[in-house]
Amino acid sequence: MRLSIPSDLSALLRRGFWRAGASLGIKVATAGLTYLTFVVLARTMTQAEYGHFAFGLALATVLAVAAAFGQPNAILRFWSESQAAGRPQDALQAVRSGTTLIGLAALAITALLSIVVFVVTGTVTLTDTTTHFYGAAFLVLPMALAEFNSAALRAQGSLWTALLPRDILWRLAMPAATIALFALGIVLSGADALALYSGLLFGTLALQYGLARRRGYELRAGWAGTAQYWRERGGISRWLLLGALIESAALNADVVLVGLMAGLESSALYFNALRTAGLMTLISYAIVLVMAPVITRHYYAGDRFKTQLVTAAGAWGGFVFAVCTFGLFVLFGSPILSLFGPVYGDAHLILVLLSAGLLIDAATGPTLTLMTTTGQERVFVYALGAITLASLVVQALILPAYGLLGVAAVNMIARLVSQVFMALWCIAKVGVDPTIFGVLRLRGMNRHAQPQ
Repeated sequence: MRLSIPSDLSALLRRGFWRAGASLGIKVATAGLTYLTFVVLARTMTQAEYGHFAFGLALATVLAVAAAFGQPNAILRFWSESQAAGRPQDALQAVRSGTTLIGLAALAITALLSIVVFVVTGTVTLTDTTTHFYGAAFLVLPMALAEFNSAALRAQGSLWTALLPRDILWRLAMPAATIALFALGIVLSGADALALYSGLLFGTLALQYGLARRRGYELRAGWAGTAQYWRERGGISRWLLLGALIESAALNADVVLVGLMAGLESSALYFNALRTAGLMTLISYAIVLVMAPVITRHYYAGDRFKTQLVTAAGAWGGFVFAVCTFGLFVLFGSPILSLFGPVYGDAHLILVLLSAGLLIDAATGPTLTLMTTTGQERVFVYALGAITLASLVVQALILPAYGLLGVAAVNMIARLVSQVFMALWCIAKVGVDPTIFGVLRLRGMNRHAQPQ
């Protein structure tokens, strides 16, 4: 028997997928430009300096998540909560206070890392340069603000202003600038590349802020009310921070660990395989960018059917693409990786292992969104934190014996365990199945939702 979807829900899905299609177009361009950036850098830099860049970018990504104080996830939740409760001023205050907290935290982290590196280099004789640590430090603030701005604008209903400056203009400017400098005879070091990344991102953030002001979106910082905001929302924000930090560590700590234990050349090899595998989640991520505010809005409105419908549709859209991409990597992974240079084609099996983990990620759908926006952030932190910590310990133990293949295999197993656990928790506690099997729940929910 065919599932009957009411006309308003059909319109909702059509609008959602049109927006997801636009988001996907941006993300496809983003993935292509990001990949082009890494290829250009790998081709124009020595492998050691490219390793410095990869290490610094992974470190900056984790530190930027820490500086964001959980506010990118928080604004998606707090904006929807406040609007649903008829408190638009609270929603605006969440944006202003979030921006203020991120600015203060990012500046503190930048200063602390710079001081630590300065003290260490002044007291200990090292065999390698530390300038890429400074490059990572100055990338923290723009990366943290860029992530929050994107979430805040999407919560307010924007798509192009949220995504276009950072995802297209910034990533277009980086390879163009690198090629132009190389043509002039300037070969970037790892620290130079990180500094260029930071400067270009600051420029696109300024452009985004100007566009947001013209279109009536809120991105301003504001100290007034921030203390009260933190008293009321700080408890939730701290858990969201821990969750985002652990998630980022799960995605980037491998690169840092490999760089510290196996050398920066190995870090560059693993980094390229990891970033290539990440292309599998391109559609999943594009869909979640659009669907996350919709899922949150319907959940807090008490409409489980619409929540389940949107979630299931998004899960299937991402999974189909992931399966096709996984097959492509299995068959042609080595030539794809060789775009970075002949030596990087040796990471084919590493790419397949990492991709297998991300295939599970796609099959389990937007578990992260559900966990962090429906009051399950503590469980998310405990579960993912324990699994991530255990996986890092195991990776450190097996790296000397099994090399990068062992690290990738542990990454795959850890992702399997964490995603399945969180999906089952969402089914049991949230009442929404985020996986590709969530469509099976719709018929029963629909019968209860429709008049007999």
